[in-house]
Amino acid sequence: MVHAKGAPQAPRFPLFVEWILQNQHNDGSWGLGHLDPCSLGKDAISSTLSCILALKTWNIGDEHIRKGLCFIEKNSSYIMDEKCSAPLGFNIIFPGMIRLGIDLGLEFPLKQSDVDGIFRLREIELRQSMALGRKAYMAYIAEGLADVQDWDGVLTYQSKNGSLFNSPSATAALAIHGHNANALKYLEFLVNKLGSSAPTIYPSNVHSQLCMIDVLQNMGISYYFAYEKNNILDMTYRSWLQYDEEIIMDMETCAMAFRLLRMHGYDISSDAMSHFADESRFQESLHGHINDTKTLLKLYKASQVCIYEDECNLQNIGSWSGKLLHEQLCSNRLSIPIMRHEVEGALKFPFHLATVGPLEHKRNIEHFNTKGIRMQKSAFLACQAAEDILALATQKFHISQSLYKKELGCIERWAKEAGLNRFKFTRAVSLDLPIFMASTIFPPELYHASIAWIQNSILTTIVDDFFDGGGSTEELENLVTLIEKWDAHAGIGFCSEDVEIMFYAIYNTNNQIGAKAAEVQNRRVIGHIAEVWVNAVRANMTEAEWTRKRYVPTMQEYMPVAEVTMVLGPIVSPSLYLVGPELSEDIVRGSEYKDLLRHASICCRLLNDIQTYDKEKSQGIINSVLLHVLGHGASSSEAAKREILGLVADSRRELLRLVLSKEATIPRSCRDIFWNTYKLGHLFYSQGDGFSMPQELAAAVNAVVHEPLQVTPPSRLKRG
Repeated sequence: MVHAKGAPQAPRFPLFVEWILQNQHNDGSWGLGHLDPCSLGKDAISSTLSCILALKTWNIGDEHIRKGLCFIEKNSSYIMDEKCSAPLGFNIIFPGMIRLGIDLGLEFPLKQSDVDGIFRLREIELRQSMALGRKAYMAYIAEGLADVQDWDGVLTYQSKNGSLFNSPSATAALAIHGHNANALKYLEFLVNKLGSSAPTIYPSNVHSQLCMIDVLQNMGISYYFAYEKNNILDMTYRSWLQYDEEIIMDMETCAMAFRLLRMHGYDISSDAMSHFADESRFQESLHGHINDTKTLLKLYKASQVCIYEDECNLQNIGSWSGKLLHEQLCSNRLSIPIMRHEVEGALKFPFHLATVGPLEHKRNIEHFNTKGIRMQKSAFLACQAAEDILALATQKFHISQSLYKKELGCIERWAKEAGLNRFKFTRAVSLDLPIFMASTIFPPELYHASIAWIQNSILTTIVDDFFDGGGSTEELENLVTLIEKWDAHAGIGFCSEDVEIMFYAIYNTNNQIGAKAAEVQNRRVIGHIAEVWVNAVRANMTEAEWTRKRYVPTMQEYMPVAEVTMVLGPIVSPSLYLVGPELSEDIVRGSEYKDLLRHASICCRLLNDIQTYDKEKSQGIINSVLLHVLGHGASSSEAAKREILGLVADSRRELLRLVLSKEATIPRSCRDIFWNTYKLGHLFYSQGDGFSMPQELAAAVNAVVHEPLQVTPPSRLKRG
């Protein structure tokens, strides 16, 4: 509706007007309302009226106007229907368009009560907006405020590209009423970029591409688009270094860019996030005014990617965004109700936000919106390839689930052949539980690494139960000696059948893993595998002796032993040799490898101690919580747990820094195994010791390993 320079009766952008003439639907409407009339009724009416006004302004398209007004008459019940989703600013923009239409001589086929009602809503919202000081929101909906807008004040929100929030309609209003040359330049840019199409929003290029990476990761299929993903991230990194306004000044885009760049190993500072560190910045923004759950969640996720102790800005963002998300949940005021599950998961398991596992993949697939429609000031298609994405993700999950079932069959045969079902002292654990656990750590293509991880996870659980009371002192000493001797065990003998079964299960299984690993590594690795097992059983023996003698170690004595009895060494180390990259002797004995293992072990050990404190205290087993009460001056077990959580945070931060380091010598695919193992520990010990929350775990196991996807079959993948 911007007039041509020197010709007020002619449109400055005739191609947009032509698009309107060519794109009216058969029912007389414009927009996406025909895709979902019930939920998009108000949007369809608003879009249709805006097109009518454009045509009426230039006195063309009388038949289009007539059909459009008929559509509005037939669907006028949506205008005051509170159950129908409303575009942002509808109560201000729509009555503003009616007023303009009346001035242009249009006769609206609406009930006077509806007209009066919508104008009352406009006045109420205007008073509320002014009272709350939401200047950003008023600038965002500028096209509905010609009569009351402070056009000089709006310039505060004008971007370097000339737009107001990348909104063509608000920017056009600034060009018309504010006589702003930069706004005109932005509109001319749209013409050159888009040709004849008339966009309701011109999305940030970076924002839309980062959203696509998020979608692909959440659906479990980003692996297939690694080349495209890396190109996007490289481009985003260059823009980040240049402090590009398109990224830095938009909360959601900045948060996404920071999280994705840092998690993919780009060396970036969190300083750019500092201008979001104060909650007031959100409250005074457009996002704050509209109670934007999506932006809050992006900020919260970004805040969790903290790798330095002095990143107070991230800690502040995490604190206030987490608080607001919790308030939205409790008051049922999420701006996007279907995000409830995602928000609950983020607050419950904040450190899982960096990477997404198969359980989340399945839930995301089952709740994926193939229509891809999002609502801002008008509805728009956020994803043009939604059905193809769903089809590929569904196909990928089916393949993964078939591999999990194959793993289960393999583990069942192995456990039976090893005689593991003959132990009477072990806790009852279904074999599909470790299948689920490994699925959160390894991608399906790392089948042999996953099997090795599962086998040693089961074996270490049996050994833990054996040292926690399942075996006599003689049996424990016998097992330790046998594992220390390894290949030279023949002359030792077995003091019980349990020891014999357990030793040969450990020995034979790990020799087989070592043989496979030697083929991958092009060198013999069984010596290192045997060594980590020796370290584990010796540490377990030390703890058993502490318990038997009722010896209370200091925290300095306890932690070096307790880190090892977390047994991540025997679980993780053998499987790493099967991931793919060659790991030299220098690497696995170097400080980087040891630090990765140590910090992952510390996190899991301390989380385990917090959850098992009461049980272990009653059994006379030493625990870091007890040691903090006894030796660190903690006033209570709860105070001790809070102190220990601080230690967990320190080690988690250092672990993530090591995983993301560009200077690392260990390949990223191997470093990720340590991070994923920690994440599993956080999940496993979030509400007990993992084995003590069977209902929740059983549901997760069944969902990933056994239960089929609950999705409507997507259309076939497009073929080139």
